Amino acid sequence: MKTERAEKFKKWIKRVGFWGFMFFLVKGLVWLAVGYFIVK
Repeated sequence: MKTERAEKFKKWIKRVGFWGFMFFLVKGLVWLAVGYFIVK
C-alpha cells in the first residue's frame, strides 16, 4: 500500500513539474514580448 501511494505521488509531482515548467516558460515569453513592444 505504501509503495502504491508513493508511485501516485511521484506521478503527480512529474505532472505538476511539467505544467509548472510550461507555465513559467509561457509567462516568460509573454513578458519578453510585452517588453519588446513597449520599447519599439
